[in-house]
Amino acid sequence: MKVAVIGLGYVGTVTAACLAANGHDVWGVDVDPAKVAEVSGGHSPVTEPGLSELVAQVVAGGTLHATTSCADALDRADMSLVCVGTPSMARGATDLTFIRRAVDDIVAAMGSVSPPASGRHSVVIRSTVPPGTVEDAVVPALTASRTTTGTGTLLGAAMCPEFLREGSGVADFFSPPLIVVGTSDPHVADAVTEVFGFLDKPVQVVDTRIAEALKYACNAFHATKVSFTNELSRLFRLLGVDSRAVMSLFCQDEVLNISPSYLRPGFAFGGSCLPKDLRSLLHLARANGADLPLLAGTMATNDLVINEVVDRVVGFDVRTVALLGLSFKMNTDDLRESPNVELAERLIGKGYDLRIYDQVVNPARLVGANRRYVESKLPHLRRLLTSRPGEALQDADVAIVSSSDQLVLDALIASPPRHLIDISGRLGERVEALSGYEGLGW
Repeated sequence: MKVAVIGLGYVGTVTAACLAANGHDVWGVDVDPAKVAEVSGGHSPVTEPGLSELVAQVVAGGTLHATTSCADALDRADMSLVCVGTPSMARGATDLTFIRRAVDDIVAAMGSVSPPASGRHSVVIRSTVPPGTVEDAVVPALTASRTTTGTGTLLGAAMCPEFLREGSGVADFFSPPLIVVGTSDPHVADAVTEVFGFLDKPVQVVDTRIAEALKYACNAFHATKVSFTNELSRLFRLLGVDSRAVMSLFCQDEVLNISPSYLRPGFAFGGSCLPKDLRSLLHLARANGADLPLLAGTMATNDLVINEVVDRVVGFDVRTVALLGLSFKMNTDDLRESPNVELAERLIGKGYDLRIYDQVVNPARLVGANRRYVESKLPHLRRLLTSRPGEALQDADVAIVSSSDQLVLDALIASPPRHLIDISGRLGERVEALSGYEGLGW
């Protein structure tokens, strides 16, 4: 395929050289003549291990070209990969100036160049952009192009995030963690799949906004991991602990620590361990003069999850609420610091008529700290509990559901409430299809 790469910075140069190395006819475009001259001369304009050698190889082989002319690059081109900068503005917003300019240049050039043999050209954003950018900024410009430029080429758009680390960009390109394309256009999806077909990874086609959001999720998690580790080391050093040894052992746990565990959207954390141990760490930090804002914020953001559910119920203007699931985790009767118990207490405090069903919790069998905790929060639990989910749902205006027990799912289908807040994300398609359904974070 003939591919135009718009922007010859770090991502653009790596992308262009690697695609050219695998047989595509690649044309790099940049407004900076110095970058174009560097690439045309077989040199990389950015420093990256192995990249200069690769650029020299593909330029000499005739599969990589560089130009300042968007029209030259787009003549008979099947695809544009937009790899321009998206810097931060003064208050942190993403500056889309270069994205808009690149798309406008593509649209303008398409009116004067020969179309590709397929009659279709795909405009694929590789730069990191906020969710909605392709839909709100790129697609309208492409749609208007048929009127403003008279081009007969059908233009489609997509988002294809890159996962390149500086210092290992070439290796990362050829061995990506995943390949994702966000588009509603099947022709664009097929084109992207063909371009990256030489890589040993399947191309996953998703909603455009999901693809745009993915890169933010990845980078935010990477930043959080760095800060998490440094916060712990800040405290552990004061306690005479070598944090390198701690984290080396920490990373050996691939069941909970380095794994998908706890990375599924849902309700707040709770139970007998996480809140207690987090408070203990924060106390140790205060006692030793260490500031741990990330971990302190973890407690605060956990509380915001509970507040959000309460606020949604208040917004419904209802009086009767069914809470399906009370323990901090399904299939256990441990109520200690369960966020569901906290939620129940807040709803009762606001005057709601609350009915609770939990397939495991039996007040008569609660003992010790578990019993003392729930009695301090919900002293009238026996009166609030129902023996079947249908009883809790009877005449309920809203159901808050954390349990995916089959009895609960069947009761929801049989007697769907006007409003249903799913705080587990595991209720299944039948429940999610109900008219009053809404997810907590989805």
